Amino acid sequence: MYPLWKTLSELKEKKWVELSHLMNNDSPYWGGIPEGAVELGNVVFDWGNPMLECQIQQFKFPGQFGTHIDFPAHFKKGGVFAESFGMKDAVFPLCIVDISAKAAEDPHYCVTVEDIKEYEAKYGDIPEGAFVALRTDWYKNWPDMDKMSGLAEDGSENFPDWSLPALKYIYEVRKAAANGHETLDTDGSAEAEKAGDLACERYVLDNDKIQIEVLANLDQVPPAGAILFASWPNFEGANGLPCRVFAIC
Repeated sequence: MYPLWKTLSELKEKKWVELSHLMNNDSPYWGGIPEGAVELGNVVFDWGNPMLECQIQQFKFPGQFGTHIDFPAHFKKGGVFAESFGMKDAVFPLCIVDISAKAAEDPHYCVTVEDIKEYEAKYGDIPEGAFVALRTDWYKNWPDMDKMSGLAEDGSENFPDWSLPALKYIYEVRKAAANGHETLDTDGSAEAEKAGDLACERYVLDNDKIQIEVLANLDQVPPAGAILFASWPNFEGANGLPCRVFAIC
C-alpha cells in the first residue's frame, strides 16, 4: 500500500470529533450585524427547469457566523486576509486547557497563566505551532443566544474566556500558532468591561495570529495529543469565514 494511504487508513481507525456547530437560518450571530444578513439554502434554480434538471441553492451569511475563523484584517486595518494562510496553516497539534469547573462556579472566570502552567505540569509544554483551545463547556448553550451571552436580567453579558496575560503566555512564551474558544468572543465579559474594548481579540489579530470562535465538543477530545484540522472557503479578501473544524485523537 502507498505510504499516505496506509497513514489514512490508520487515522480512520482513530476517534474523529466534530468541533464545529451545525448551522441553519435560526443560528445566532452577533447583535451588531443587521437583520437579514443570514439566508441559508434559498433555491435560485429549481427542479423542473427545462435548461437542466437539478437544483441550486444560495447561501448568504456574515463572515463571523457560527463556528468561524478570524483573520488579522478583522481587527487590524491593513492586516492580512484569508488568502495569506495556506493549507499547512490549517493543521495543528491541539492543546485543550480546561477551565469548565471554574467557569461553572463563576461565569466571569478568565483563564490565567497559572491555569496554563498547571496544564503543562500534567501534559507537557505547549509545543510551538500549537492550537490552544479553551474549554469552558459553554458550547452546550448553543443555539440559545441569551445563554451564549450569559444574559442577565439587567441586560449585562456574563461569560468566561481568555485573559490577556494568558494569551501573551501562549504566544510570546510558547509560540503557539492559533487559539480558540467555545464562546462568542475571545474576551471574557469581565475582561471586555474592564478594558472597554475586545482587547484580547485585538491582541491576537494585531499580532497576525488566527483564532477560531464558537467551537464545540472540546469535552470529547483529550487535553493533549490530538490534531486539529480547520477548513474554510478559499475566498479572496475575507477577514472571517465560517469553518469546519474537527480533531483526530
